[in-house]
Amino acid sequence: MNIHEHQAKAVLKSFGAPVAEGVAIFSADEAAKAADQLPGPLWVVKSQIHAGGRGKGKFKELGPDAKGGVRLAFTKDDVVAHAKEMLGNTLVTHQTGPDGKQVNRLYIEDGADIETELYLSLLVDRATSHVAFVVSTEGGMDIEDVAHSTPEKIQTFDVNPDDGVTPEVAGKIADALNLKDAAHEDMLSLAGILYKAFCEKDMSMLEVNPLIVMKDGHLRVLDAKVSFDGNALFRHDDIMALRDTTEEDDKEIEASKYDLAYVALDGNIGCMVNGAGLAMATMDIIKLYGAEPANFLDVGGGATKEKVTAAFKIITADPNVKGILVNIFGGIMRCDVIAEGVLAAVKEVGLSVPLVVRLEGTNVELGKKIINESDLDVISADDLDDAAQKIVAAVKGA
Repeated sequence: MNIHEHQAKAVLKSFGAPVAEGVAIFSADEAAKAADQLPGPLWVVKSQIHAGGRGKGKFKELGPDAKGGVRLAFTKDDVVAHAKEMLGNTLVTHQTGPDGKQVNRLYIEDGADIETELYLSLLVDRATSHVAFVVSTEGGMDIEDVAHSTPEKIQTFDVNPDDGVTPEVAGKIADALNLKDAAHEDMLSLAGILYKAFCEKDMSMLEVNPLIVMKDGHLRVLDAKVSFDGNALFRHDDIMALRDTTEEDDKEIEASKYDLAYVALDGNIGCMVNGAGLAMATMDIIKLYGAEPANFLDVGGGATKEKVTAAFKIITADPNVKGILVNIFGGIMRCDVIAEGVLAAVKEVGLSVPLVVRLEGTNVELGKKIINESDLDVISADDLDDAAQKIVAAVKGA
């Protein structure tokens, strides 16, 4: 689960991280009052959407010459003017895709005297199963660009969970960022603060970009992006309360109600698969044969008929879907349950696109019998390769 920048900063501040004062607003009428609560004379007006690249983004409604989603304001009138322009309009960045995201809230933040911009993030290193710090002196830039053009400027520091962030590890991070004097001392405590927040709140990613050295020599978290492990949210009611469903795909919200692993994609072949590995393989083979998957959907190993029905309805609700591939390998999951779920969903919502079903494993013959004896216009497949070729051909033929 993702949260907004102002929420991320509030979480980090509760652990002791240095952040600027700021006020979140939801209407332009609140802008002047928010500015009055901050020292000034510089304010930063920030669009709050779940996407990066806001400063370089463009508002659809304002034309190519308009300012982006992060703006400086030198008077309170400027704060109000920016708020009126930004709220309710659609911000397009390199991470939102061409459709962009509507800006429903802003963060009015006290300005900072910036000396240096740095990059710092924490994530789980899957090679070591440890939390790692990833740092770079190239802050304020897309880290992907830095990794591509100057990979030597990115350094990674593994944290042993038995020891936590030791003074030695924090010192190495400070040295990698070329921090001196007060900033160096700040990092000795900040590294531990961020690590504690990451672990205690079950974060999957914590990105500070930029982390700044101010002209007074101290560090400040100028921007923060945080994602949480969805499987651990049951432990954190305070984090769950921060969820903004307006930033999420409606189909993904519906899928979460049934504990389905669903991610909307840009293709036109809907996929319903059991098991994340098989789902990835299904998506790959669809691409191999020249088409694009419309979703990642894992119904899990113990899905019920109701769960399968819900999954099928979510797929068919996507107007981009021009064909559906059901690919089930039954271990714990029974093929007859999948078949009954598909039938129930089709009876409820109808079927207007080609449907290819590949079943294998537990109760496979019963599952095939249920499908074959129905009045569905289903294309059966013998294996995954056969299934992928048939659904791609059916969609292209249509």
